[in-house]
Amino acid sequence: MTLNQGYAFRTVLGPNCKGHTALSFLSVHFTHSTQVEWQSRFEAGEIQLDDLPANGQESLRAGCILTWNRPAWIEESTPQKFTIIHQDPSLLIVDKPSGLPTLPGGGFYLNTLLSLVRRDFPTANPVHRLGRATSGLVLFAFDSLSASQLSKQWITMKKQYQALASGVASDDDYDIRSRIGLMDHPRLGRVHAASNSGKSARSVARVVSRRTNATLFEVDLHTGRPHQIRIHLATIGHPLVGDPLYAPGGHPHGNAPGLPGEGGYWLHAKRLVLRHPTTQDLLDLHSPLPELLRPE
Repeated sequence: MTLNQGYAFRTVLGPNCKGHTALSFLSVHFTHSTQVEWQSRFEAGEIQLDDLPANGQESLRAGCILTWNRPAWIEESTPQKFTIIHQDPSLLIVDKPSGLPTLPGGGFYLNTLLSLVRRDFPTANPVHRLGRATSGLVLFAFDSLSASQLSKQWITMKKQYQALASGVASDDDYDIRSRIGLMDHPRLGRVHAASNSGKSARSVARVVSRRTNATLFEVDLHTGRPHQIRIHLATIGHPLVGDPLYAPGGHPHGNAPGLPGEGGYWLHAKRLVLRHPTTQDLLDLHSPLPELLRPE
């Protein structure tokens, strides 16, 4: 367990703040805490509106900045090591272990990959993120030009994963194009899931091997929607083994639904193929597979 130094959560208000007080806005849009809990934070002087102390009754308008200065808290333990796969003056590619969040959020601030990387590389900025339970390759840029170039090619960059899914697949290949959008969740308000009204998404899954009641897939990610592989494999009837959130069909489990950041499933970002942002050389980078995800 780690006691961090606290963190300032800043929200730039948009049109959806119209008609809200500071208290009602936080209570409605940040439902991880009750209205009583938010009120206690106003009373403790933790909330500011445009850098001035707020009491919760202020009327809001778009463009205002609402800040919660969260006091120090004890974070859950996470793995504290990563492996460098590639390093040069422009970029850094590391191998993230399962169980380590990429970025702050969900109760984590210091115990994240970003915090660990910046101890050695203070200017590193992540180009993308992996879910906490997902292991494998994460790409960082050391300067804004490299970050911009990498972001521009992200959609065409080859991104390949290995996943252990439940059930024995009947076909060898699946071109999955289920759209992904937000849907209601009893504990979080809204989560990403398969949705006809969502954004377009594409994953191509190939069977690597079949096991008793499970299938090992290699998956090419052609878009980057939240939880895309977990959702897409669930839509074809093969949610990841141990996934606490997604059930067959690509929607959250109906009974005792899990949360997006909870682990228990096996998903690994094993390969990235990209053009170097400065030299334009082709880089083909690999991360070793966890033992459970290796072909038998």
